[in-house]
Amino acid sequence: MLFIYFYCVHQQDLYRTVLLPDCGCNTLHRHRAEEEEDEEGRGNVQHPAHKYSERANKEFVNKEDILSKMVLLQGGWFLMGTDDPGIPQDGEGPQRRVWLDPFYIEEHEVTNLQFQLFTNITHHVTEAERFGDSFVFEGLLSEEVKSTLSHAVAAAPWWAPVKGADWRHPEGPDSSIAHRMDHPVLHVSWADAQVYCEWAGRRLPTEAEWEFACRGGLQDRLYPWGNKLMPRGQHYANLFQGEFPSHNTAEDGFAQTSPVKKFPANAFGLYDMVGNAWEWTADWWSVHHTRDNTHNPKGPETGSDRVKKGGSYMCHKSYCYRYRCAARSQNTPDSSASNLGFRCAADSTP
Repeated sequence: MLFIYFYCVHQQDLYRTVLLPDCGCNTLHRHRAEEEEDEEGRGNVQHPAHKYSERANKEFVNKEDILSKMVLLQGGWFLMGTDDPGIPQDGEGPQRRVWLDPFYIEEHEVTNLQFQLFTNITHHVTEAERFGDSFVFEGLLSEEVKSTLSHAVAAAPWWAPVKGADWRHPEGPDSSIAHRMDHPVLHVSWADAQVYCEWAGRRLPTEAEWEFACRGGLQDRLYPWGNKLMPRGQHYANLFQGEFPSHNTAEDGFAQTSPVKKFPANAFGLYDMVGNAWEWTADWWSVHHTRDNTHNPKGPETGSDRVKKGGSYMCHKSYCYRYRCAARSQNTPDSSASNLGFRCAADSTP
């Protein structure tokens, strides 16, 4: 089996990392100073979650016409994680009993249209727009954009930081979302997702809530619909087919994101719980879990990375077998990429 060796800078410390074959999504960390300066040289730039104006919040908008439908899940006991991990170093195990109170979760990922309406009202500027670049899968770039690239991610050369890539321009400045308004919004950081959910009167789901929602009431199964990837030969998720990363046959109909609700929902009526776009959760990342029964777990109190779940259109079993409900990965909260989005959740009572 091929091993990939690479160096990454993380919080000013140098680590040597040894990974199994991987899509490299969890290596897309921004290298930045701990304190940013604004245009006038002042430190401690205001956090994006506080950037949008009070006036924007007071503008009238019928949010029910904008926001995704919420599905009420009754919660209860369920088995989280797995004792047969596909990627052990990700902390997929051990399997443990978790209790969740009832909660709501959006039936599909937040779309470009929804995020556009949000930014029109709030004037929110995403972190990718502020930084001026974001990570894009090289296989989706035009030859013109490729010619401008200066470097790629050492551990995963199919990823490149592209100037001008953001949620409006998913593959760089010469791309557009004009014909993808019903696709999941991409290139949003954890903080951007937080801002949207806060504006919507919602929040990001915990990892436990997300996994409960993914499983659709099934116990100890790989996918939201069971253990067979393609029941009756039908595609149930937008994933990578072919030979990663060089050739995507797009047998499922899509070489990149697909419109939300394009593939079958799980038994809870939730769409794209695996595949299409990775989804941020509220939790800080840790690979250490107890077998003890827990109630409404929220992950560690602090950390450097946030948990993301579900995999994306780039996932292939040979490199990123993370399109399973128990699978998980992580990124720094300011990370953004061409396969990373989110959906919101909410408490069942105010």
